[in-house]
This record gives sequence, C-alpha cells and structure tokens, in this order.
Amino acid sequence: MLLEVKHLKKRFGNQVVLDDININVDRGEVLCIIGQSGSGKTVLFRHIIGLLFPDGGEIRLDGQVVSTPTTKPADFDRHRKRFGILFQGAALFDSMNVGENLAFPLREHTTLTTKDINKTIGEALEMVGLKEEFKAKMPSELSGGMRSRVGLARAIVMKPEIMLYDEPTSALDPIMTDKINDLIISLKDRLNMTSIVISHDIGSAYKVADKIAMIHEGKIIFNGPSAEIRWSRNLYVQQFLRGYRERFYAFDQEDKYSGQADISKIKPGRPSRKGGAQQEQNAPLSVPIDIANKKFEMPARPR
Repeated sequence: MLLEVKHLKKRFGNQVVLDDININVDRGEVLCIIGQSGSGKTVLFRHIIGLLFPDGGEIRLDGQVVSTPTTKPADFDRHRKRFGILFQGAALFDSMNVGENLAFPLREHTTLTTKDINKTIGEALEMVGLKEEFKAKMPSELSGGMRSRVGLARAIVMKPEIMLYDEPTSALDPIMTDKINDLIISLKDRLNMTSIVISHDIGSAYKVADKIAMIHEGKIIFNGPSAEIRWSRNLYVQQFLRGYRERFYAFDQEDKYSGQADISKIKPGRPSRKGGAQQEQNAPLSVPIDIANKKFEMPARPR
C-alpha cells in the first residue's frame, strides 16, 4: 500500500474535526475524498501533505510512518517532495509568467540546466494540453480553466509519486470541468500516477475515481469502489447522491421543454376575480382573450 491513513484524529479547541479516519490508496489508483463544505476534507488534505499533524493516529508512505502527533515539520520535508499539489484556484505566482511559475520548483529543488528546465516545462505543458507559447503569458491573462492547467503542469514538472488535487473543478463551467477530469485520467494512464482528489462534486468522482471515501462530520461514512457508493445504506450518502441525481435528470429531461411554443393550442378564457385565468382541473391552459389573440413576435435584434 503506497499511502495509509490510520486512526487519524484532529481537534481545534473543543471542536473535533477528524474522528478516527482510516483510508488507503495503492500505487496507480485514484482516490476521491468527497463531502460537503466543512466536513473535514481540507483538514485531511493538509495532514496528508504535512501542513498539519494529527492529535492521534498516523500516516504511512510505503509502510514507513511519516506523520504522528510527535512529528516535526522539518522531519516531513523529505517526504513532501514525493507529492505534487494542485491547490484550489491553482495558486500561481501572479508576478511571474507561466514559464517562470513552472520553472520555480525546478530551480529551487533540482540542479537542472536552463536547457533541461525549458525542455521539462515544454513537456509538462504538452501533457496538460497547452502549447509552449503559453510560457510568456501572465496568470492574469488566463481563464480559470487555463490557470488550473498551468497549476497542474507546475505540479507535475517534479514528477511526483502522488498527486493531490484540492477541489480541481471548483468554480469551473461544465465543459472545462470535464476537461480537467480527462486530464486527471490521462495522467494516471500516461504516468501511472497515484492521485487523491478532494472534491464535493460526485459527478467528477464517478468519472475519475477508482475508489471513493465520503467524509461527514469528521468521520468516514463510505470507503470503497466508486461503483458501490450508490448502494450504500447510509442515509446521508443517499441524500448526497439524490441531490446530484435531481440536478442531472433536470438537465437530462430538458429537451422535452425546448423548442417553439404552439400558441394556437392555448384556449382563450375569461379572467377570474383574482386576475388569473379561469381553469378547471386537467383542462387546457386558459388565458385572457386579449392575450390569446395577441400576435407574438420576436424582438428585433439590436444593432
């Protein structure tokens, strides 16, 4: 097992944030940790990358204990280089162009020549579907989706063993969300990269994950293959999934309500005392006669 989180506990003051968390991810797997805002996902994420340390329990890498209540930040530094991180919103350096953003970790942590750095940057941009010309662009010139791609390219230039994504599709439109999901799958296939995705988007989890762990109020309430979560008998899991299904099927049935309305099928009627149309149950829609007889025209397109 590449990464194991065992009996992890964390509290801030009197508030218990993580309560006996147990998850694991094997080499080459994609684990998606889902849950609503405030459930403890981000705190767990910070423990995995060594920004926080537990009050109880431990984290293991390749069987070696790397994080316990007594671990010091300096002790975790040599393990942190094994992780690549795509922060929420990409967290690019606004004062640096794309090329400088990607070169930064290479200059800090390697002895590569400028020629090798440029080659590595070009390869990373190609992996996320961007041309090498993007090196000259500033972060302010990029859309949200482009920033996410650049942030992902910066994370993979160091060739990490484990890639962590913190809400990678947050605030992105559905088309760009799908492209980011495809990139996660592509990196897994091309690099056999182990990935942990922190998200509240069950649709993305279904697409990219081999395993899903759902966290609720600091506890893991589901942990298993992504195909099995829909069969969970946990009431909160079903409530979470129901919200996704209702949103999905609303769009799935949208074609039934699209197209030109047939005004001729509207039955003229007399206004009721309340000002509405006088209708009977299951009768065709009735509207005031002056409205039904009115000629409907599309407004002229402004020039």
